[in-house]
Parts: sequence; C-alpha cells; structure tokens
Amino acid sequence: MTEYVYDFSHGDKDAKDLLGGKGANLAEMTRLGLPVPPGFTITTQACRDFLREGRPPESLADEISAHLADLESARGKKLGDAQDPLLVSVRSGAKFSMPGMMETILNIGLNDESVEGLARVFNNDRFAWDSYRRLLSMFGKTVLGLSGDAFEGALEDAKRAAGVEKDVDLNADDLRAVAAASKRIIEEGSGRPFPQDPREQLAMSVEAVFGSWNTERAAIYRRQERIPEDLGTAVNVQAMVFGNLGEGSGTGVCFTRDPATGHQGVYGDYLVDAQGEDVVAGIRNTLPLADLESLDKASYDRLLEIMSTLERHYKDLCDIEFTVEKGKLWMLQTRVGKRTAAAAFRIAGQLVDEGLCDLDEALRRVTGAQLDKLMFPQFDPNATRSPIAVGMAASPGAAVGQAAFDSATAVEWAKEGRDVILVRRETNPDDLGGMVAARGIVTSRGGKTSHAAVVARGMGRTCVVGVEALRVDPKHKVFTVGGTTVDEGDVISIDGSTGEVFVGQVPVVPSIVDQGLTGAQAGEPAADQPAQPDLPDQDLLDAVLRLLAHADARRRLGVRANADTAADARRARRNGAEGIGLCRTEHMFLGERRKRVERVILARSDEARAQALEALLPLQRQDFVEILEAMDGLPVTIRLLDPPLHEFLPDLTTLSVRVAVAEASGEPDEEATILLREVSQLHEQNPMLGMRGVRLGIVVPGLFILQVRAVAEAAAQLRKAGHDPRPEIMVPLVATVQELEVIRQEAQRVIAEVAHESGVELAVPIGTMIELPRAAMTAAQIAKSADFFSFGTNDMTQTAWGFSRDDVEATFFPQYLDQGIFAVSPFESIDVDGVGRLISIAAWEGKENHPGLMIGVCGEHGGDPASIPFFEEILLDYVSCSPFRVPVARLEAGRAAVMNPGTPITAGDAASAGPERA
Repeated sequence: MTEYVYDFSHGDKDAKDLLGGKGANLAEMTRLGLPVPPGFTITTQACRDFLREGRPPESLADEISAHLADLESARGKKLGDAQDPLLVSVRSGAKFSMPGMMETILNIGLNDESVEGLARVFNNDRFAWDSYRRLLSMFGKTVLGLSGDAFEGALEDAKRAAGVEKDVDLNADDLRAVAAASKRIIEEGSGRPFPQDPREQLAMSVEAVFGSWNTERAAIYRRQERIPEDLGTAVNVQAMVFGNLGEGSGTGVCFTRDPATGHQGVYGDYLVDAQGEDVVAGIRNTLPLADLESLDKASYDRLLEIMSTLERHYKDLCDIEFTVEKGKLWMLQTRVGKRTAAAAFRIAGQLVDEGLCDLDEALRRVTGAQLDKLMFPQFDPNATRSPIAVGMAASPGAAVGQAAFDSATAVEWAKEGRDVILVRRETNPDDLGGMVAARGIVTSRGGKTSHAAVVARGMGRTCVVGVEALRVDPKHKVFTVGGTTVDEGDVISIDGSTGEVFVGQVPVVPSIVDQGLTGAQAGEPAADQPAQPDLPDQDLLDAVLRLLAHADARRRLGVRANADTAADARRARRNGAEGIGLCRTEHMFLGERRKRVERVILARSDEARAQALEALLPLQRQDFVEILEAMDGLPVTIRLLDPPLHEFLPDLTTLSVRVAVAEASGEPDEEATILLREVSQLHEQNPMLGMRGVRLGIVVPGLFILQVRAVAEAAAQLRKAGHDPRPEIMVPLVATVQELEVIRQEAQRVIAEVAHESGVELAVPIGTMIELPRAAMTAAQIAKSADFFSFGTNDMTQTAWGFSRDDVEATFFPQYLDQGIFAVSPFESIDVDGVGRLISIAAWEGKENHPGLMIGVCGEHGGDPASIPFFEEILLDYVSCSPFRVPVARLEAGRAAVMNPGTPITAGDAASAGPERA
C-alpha cells in the first residue's frame, strides 16, 4: 500500500520529489538537530492522486490520524483541546519553490472554546484573539475561496473604531470584534458557519492546499518558471510556535548572503509580535535583521550560528524562515535561496574561494538565463536626476515606464506595446500577471522578503519595495510623495539597485557587465566603442569572466554568431564568437539595393539580367571583404539569398491601383501594365513556401553565381593582402540532394575560375541549411554532397508544426500557453520531441554517411539557454546566435558539458526510441 505521510524525522533534503522542497528541508534540519517544531509531511503523490480522483486517497485520513497522534504525544497536547490546545499550520511545499503561489493556513485547531483555553495558557487574551482572527481570515480566503478584501475591511474597521493605525495597537476586545465579524463574513459568504471541529478544519485545509496547485496564479508561475504541471505539491502539517506573543516574540526571514547582490553580511527582515505571513505579505514594514541583536541577543547569536551551519551544509545561499517565541528560537523553513543574476555569479565565485565547491559546481550554480539578465541597462550615472523617494532595493536594473496601479491595466498596456511600471501598496499572488507584464515594480510596503521582492528577483524584474513616502491610492489611481502627484499613465523611473524612484524618464545606458565583457574580449576599446571607465562592479565582472573562462575550457560545443555586417561581426568577435554561423545576404539588399535585385528577377532578356548582375557584383564583393576581414582567421558561413520572392518585387496591390488609375484617366501606363503582368505571374499565395532559397537560385540564372563569385573574389583579395579569410557557402531551403548538386557544381566552377584568375588557392566549403522536414529525413543522401549542415530551426519549426510564425504568435499562441498546450513557445525553446527528433536523425545520419561533416545550428534556438543542452546531447559541433547572446551561449555550452554528460543520442535512438529520448 502506498505510504502518503512521513514524519519530519524520516527523510532528507534529497527527497524533494516525494516530500516537496519544504518537507525535505524540514526533515534535513530535523536530522541536523536544529530546533524545528515537530510535524509531518503529506506527499506529492497524495496530491497527484487527489487531483486525479477529485478526492483524497482512501488511506490518507487514517495515516494523518496516526501521525497527528504522534505529534500530540510529542507536544503533550491535543489538537483544538479546549483547555490547552495544540495548534498546527498547514503549508504547501512543491518540489520547486513557488513563493506565494499556493496556500498556507496558520493556527488550525482554534475555535470558540479553544481560543479561551489558549488565552489562559499564555495569560494573553490579545494573542489568542489575534491568532483566531488570523485563522478565520486565512481559512475564509484559502479554504472557502472568499475575497480577502472583506476580512481586510473588518480589520481596517476595527482600527478606525479604535483610533489606531497599526494592527499591533489593537487590544483583545478589538480583535475579538474582528473575529466575530470574520465569522459573519464566512457564514454569509459560504452559506455555512466556520467549522468548530479541529479535525474538519485540518482535513479541509489539506484539500485546499492540494487544490491550490491548480489555481490560475500557480499555473502562471509554473509557465513563467517552466515548472512541470504534473508534479503536485506536498503538504506540511507542523506544530505552531508563536511570534505574536508580545515584545519578546517575533518572526523573520533571513539569508546567509544578500540575495540581491551576493555580498556577505547579515541580511533579512524581522517583525516583533508577528506571525510569519506578516513578513512575506509585506503588510507591515520590517526591521533589518541586525536589529534583532539589540532586541534579543541570545536568539540573534543562535540564529547566526544556525545560518552558518546551514550554509556550510547546503554549500549555498540559504533562505531561512524563523520564529522567536518568548526568547526561544525555532526554525520553520530553509531552502537554497532564490537570488538575482548578479548574486548568483558573485556567490558562485565566493563559494569556490571558500572551498565549498569547485569550478565545475560553480558553473552548475549559474545559468545562461541569469547571464542574459546581467545585460540589464542601468541609469546613466552622468544624468542629472533627483529621486522623489527611496525604498529598499529588491531586484536590480533600471526600469522606465508609465505608472499602472493594477495588474489588469499593466497587462493591457503591455499588450499595446507600452512600457509599464506596476505601482502597488503591496503585491499579492493575484498580481502575477501584471508583474510579468511590467518592466518594473514598486511598492510602498514590504521588505526584501515580501512577495513583490521574491517574485521580482525570480523573474528578473527591476523592483523597489517599502517606499514608505509613497501614498498609493489604487482606487483613484494616483500616488503622492510630499507635494508631488503621479497619476496613472505618468512616466516614472525606478532603480532596483539603489531603491530610488524618479518622476519622468531617466536616461539609460548599457549594463556594466555587458560593457565589461566587450572590453575583456577586445583587450582594448574597439574603434566603434568609446573607452570605458573603471567599472564599479569589478568583482561581479571578475566572477562572470572567471566562470565564462571555465565554461570555455569545459565546453565541447563551438559558439558562432549570426552577423550580417562588419560591425556585427566585430561585436560578435569581442564577445567571444569563434566565427559566423549565419551571414544572411538578403539583409545586404535593403533600401536602394532592393531595386537592383528586382531588376535581376524581372529582367526581360539575358543581356538585361547580365547587366543587372554586373552592377551588383562590386557591392557584394565589398560586403564580404568587410565581414571576412572582421572575422579574419575564423569561419564565416555565408547563406545565399533566401528571402520570400515578394520581398524583392513591387507591391502587387500598389501596382494594380497605379494601372487602374492610369486607365481610368484615359492615359494608360504601358510600363506599369507590363510590370503588373510580370509581377502577377510571379505572385504567390504563400511566399514562405514558394520561390525562395535554392529554388530562386535555380530559376533565376546567375543570381547565386553572382554571390559565389563575390565571395570568392573577396577571399582572393584578402589573401593577397596577407589575411586569412575562411568563407563557407551555405545553400538555403534544400529539400532534395539534386537541388544542392546543381548549385554546388556551378559554385565549384566559379570558385575555380576566380582562383585561376587571381592566382590564389581557394578552398571554400559548400554546405546546406537543413530547415525542411524532408531534408532532415533524407540527410543521409544530402550529406554526400555537402561539406557541412546548419540547422535553420526557425523554418524547421514552422514547417514541422505547420505554423506561419508571423500569424500564430499573435493569434492562438496565447491561448495555447494559457491552457498549457505549450509550456513555452516552440519558437523560443526547441521542441525536443518533434523538431528535435528531426534534427537528431539528420545530424547522425549525416555524420554516418559523411564522416567529418561539420554540423551546427543557426536558428534563434542557438542562443536559447534551454535549448543548448539538447544540442550538446546530440553532439552538434557548434551553435550560432545573436552577437549579444554569444556570452550566454558560451556559458550554457560549458554548463551542458558538466551538467549531464550522459549517453549521446544515436541515429538509431532518434529513429526508433521515441520522443522521450530524441
């Protein structure tokens, strides 16, 4: 029979799949002998069974009863006893941390009788009624699904009646009234009174936590963080300890290092006379953790000892929740803490220096996505600016946008293409949509461990919290600071590194790390880059460069860049690119040059076409001279023209109107009429699947040959000048080997002619872009006539899925993502099961039939941190990406090499083992 419940004394930190992250770490702290209130964990399997069947597993109630009896025995109290009640908390705890996304209920076991017993035991009426009103509010919102505004309103009414501003200033009678009002809200809102049976409270709370796995906000968070939908959450039932017993008690959250910067020190928040949810909810402004030393030195010193123990045990930054009950310190939770990208790199380097991990492990601790976030802009340090208010720096970066005072407005404006700053008193999980949409978040309440701060750091959003000077009025959509008023739609700027808030738009400059990476690769400022001053975050830059260097030493995958100009090529080289994997020549024919290509395509005679081609040759040759010179000594893969045909033809509608107007005026335009007839003959209903790529090169004589000659002449010119050009010619959109052979034969003839004419030996590899399913499935044949393959994953995704990217991303993709059909857009991260399987088959069959065949990927997936591990697994030779993402690809390629060496996929695996392997 399946065992669904485990005591904290059974399990450890490695049991997260079964016990969830919180339960596994509670078990680990118990095993270490730390002061953990006893309890038990209901497993993720119980949650999955509950969600599948719509009811708890049959044996679950009996298991809970048995473990509850053990807990009662250990504490010497009975759940909800009228004289001396045991109270418990019920908390969610999935395998992966999802802060604020699921549910917590505290003080279960209180009812109209036991609240009096609790008051007598602690000789504290106020504490007892404060605890009861908290249970009623949490139970009403979480278990019964009632609006939290009603319970908040009851508390606000009591404060107005008592003439106080803070919750802690309410007395026992005030809180008794709040509890009575809360019970009325529950009965009126749910149609039933608050359950007085403690076991019923517990059972309903457990089911509510299970159900919270499927709430909208939890689903949004999982999609954002790419957490699988089928994991479920564990439920932790734990004896209550109380931080709301007066001045000698309190609750807090701390970090063993600063999660925003990575700097070492004492970081965290503490609230006197509070329960844990007060800290993370951000409803009261917190004290710095260091203040605990003056309030309760013994607890403070013991906490620092435990923080050190946990960090050295986990060998990482730890996030810790604790409560002090009348001078006794209790540990409620620990986990490896979420951190900003800057903190991740700093901490990884520190742990290496401290001997807690080696460089391979440090590389595992950071991600390409985090490095990507370090490319955040910053405010121009030379700009004149004066903050209107300063809060806590919760998540770094510079963000500028229009102030929006609710999540729905932020989402709507972002869809319209506006930059938005979400302004709230405090955020709650229902604000997640707006937080995702916003450029930055600012709150007037809360600390560095509030909901806004934790979620923003995890998402890489700029965030400032606890700006006490802000008077936020969400009803009227305005905030005021002193004499300054900011209405919805006004532009504000926030600095997540300093906590400053500005009215208006502050000028932004590129990130320091981005500038530093560029300078570090170049050794000195490039001709097109200004000299950089000494970098204030040199230690961060050093940590990034150190791990990038180790990634370069460990990675097998090469990293090239997609670059179409000499400036792009120089940028790519400075960022560490080892060549160009895709030079798109159609981008060289924009503006005035477009008409020249049009003349080639619409030429009415061989002579006219030859003249048009001759005019293009020197322009193309100079383009290639500049790019090859910029990448001297490194490979440059030049893709021959691959635009949809209509991009190089006059617009059919405009031309039709021109002809019609001319005829209506009685003065027909003969030239336009002839042109319309020619364009109409070439018009296509679906240009992306029409006359483009290799088809254009075959049907329009001389077009590809012009480009091949320009490449060869540019290479010959540079070789004569003492350079080392390494061009490669890539034929696009090949579907059958015969197409490649036609172009290859002609290209080799032209290259040989140029070599003979120039007296320079030229060796120019000729390969193809694999971007059609048929090409992938016939790769064994194509490989025999190709020197290399490069996977065009953008078009392969379109053709494998039957998608028109320009259409689907704006139509049904949002619904597919919302409904979980896609965890992520297949254009963003590689579809391993479908497109990935095609790539696997083509790569392995290509190499089997052409040993030494070079194989890379040049679609946008080449720079995607989530896709690079797959390309490593199937042993591609290189990835190619935007010049700006080259450092990300280098880092992720190194991580892929050390994370999962595994067994590479073979052609047989790809063909027969099914999508779970391919």
